[in-house]
Parts: sequence; structure tokens; C-alpha cells
Amino acid sequence: MLRGSITALITPMANGVVDEKAFASFVEWQIAEGSHGLVPVGTTGESPTVSHEEHRRVVEICVEVANNRVPVVAGAGSNSTAEAVSLAKFAEDTGADAVLSVVPYYNKPNQEGLFQHFSAVAKAVGIPIILYSVPGRTIVDLSVDTIARLRDAHSNIIGVKDATGNLERASIERAKLGSDFILLSGDDSTALAFNAHGGHGCISVTANVAPRLCSQMQELSLAGDFKGALEVNDKLVYLHRDLFMEPNPSPAKYVANRLKLCANEMRLPLVPVTKSTEDAMDFAMRHAGLI
Repeated sequence: MLRGSITALITPMANGVVDEKAFASFVEWQIAEGSHGLVPVGTTGESPTVSHEEHRRVVEICVEVANNRVPVVAGAGSNSTAEAVSLAKFAEDTGADAVLSVVPYYNKPNQEGLFQHFSAVAKAVGIPIILYSVPGRTIVDLSVDTIARLRDAHSNIIGVKDATGNLERASIERAKLGSDFILLSGDDSTALAFNAHGGHGCISVTANVAPRLCSQMQELSLAGDFKGALEVNDKLVYLHRDLFMEPNPSPAKYVANRLKLCANEMRLPLVPVTKSTEDAMDFAMRHAGLI
């Protein structure tokens, strides 16, 4: 089962191109620090602005470096169903363990359109699919009823990344979908509480820069030690909040650069963070004991 701290990986860049060497080293570091899974080229990996060739290469590198030590859940979403199917097929052919497929953005499909979209992806591949609901970015929400309908129709739709931040919804999902359906938070600030509501882990932005602490918090909470998990989460609280002071992943790349993991570079329309955000991130790093 996918569970624990699953990192929504940044995509290191240098001089305008994907830094493959830095990315390979970053994946190795993530595994060494205890991350329980990896998501290459999700939205934190700048999937909207990498080319198809770059997208595929990042998935390839992640699978190669991970080498079956932790699950690789390849980002394979799009607002074009044909493109989402193509990326999912590539992920399967490359050896990814699962795919993460986001609700189509901008074109605002209704629930029937979402059902048909994810059904097309599910029919195209045999590996597991994690649905990704993030209405703050896609506007349209994937309803719990539609998730249940998709689960019933396709045996390889096995979970959801819920980035709504709505804890009531986590309990409703568990009640509606059952304990075998994988519930992963997509919101670091509420990830601990999400587990208390029956969640199985988090696809995390914070884990890019604090993977060991994130994995410790997840392990403790999933073992039922919420007091211990809270102590760890208290160290992460400012990172959870302030990594979203400006558009993701710009703050994460600033922190990663401070930790000498990659260049502080992203692709337009994203730009480096402001001085005030740098100061906030420096404080958050000191609070977490990273510097």
C-alpha cells in the first residue's frame, strides 16, 4: 500500500534546462532520508511548463534511481484526456509503480466528464491510479460520489490525493470508500489531522526539503503515536505554511538551494521569491533545525 511521506518532487533546473544530475542526486537523497515514495513531475515538479520530452525523462530518471526501493507514482495528469492517457502509458512502460492523475484544469468538466476522463486513463493502463483532487488549482472538485463510481468501475483506481484541506471530507471519503481505498493528503498543514481522520499519508511539498522529519511524523501518526507525531510536526509548522507564501514550487526551490540541493531556478511564469519570503523561509528552516 502507498502510505507515509510521499514527496511531490521538485524538478531541478539550471541554465534553462532540467538538471538531470541534480535530480538524480535529489532522488537518492530523498530515499536516504526516509521518504516512503516519490512523485516525479506532479504540479510541484512544474509539469505545466516542462516539455513532453523533459516530462518523460524525469520519470525515467526517477524510476532508474529509485530502483524499486520506494514506490514511484508518476505524475501523468493533463486537461487533455488524450495527453493524460499518453503520459500514463509511458509511466507504465517505464516501470512506474502507479500514476497520479489530476482533475483537468481550466476546461472545468462536470462530474460525468471527470468520470469519462479518468475512466479513459484507467482503461489504458494496468498499473494503479491515484486520483488528484485540488480544486484550489482546478476550480472543479472531484466529488466523493464520483470517486466511488470510479473505484467501482475500475479496479486499478486505488486511491485519491485530497488537497482540499477539508478534514470533514477525509472522514466522509473513508466512510464512503472503505478502509482499503488509499487516502493521501495533498495539504501539508493538515496532513497530521488527515491521518487522525483515517488517512494513510501525504503527497508532500514540505518533504522536498525536510524529508526525514516528514517521514518521522508520518510513521509516528500511522502507528497511533499522535503525541510524538505532534512534536515532530511542530518543527515543520512554519515550513508547511510558508512554502506556500508564493506560488509553489518557488519557495521550495529557494530552500532547496539554501540546502545545496539544486539551483534556485524555475521556469516562467514562475519566478524566484521575494526578499520577505526568503526571510520567512530562513526562519522556517531554523525552526525546523535544517540550518
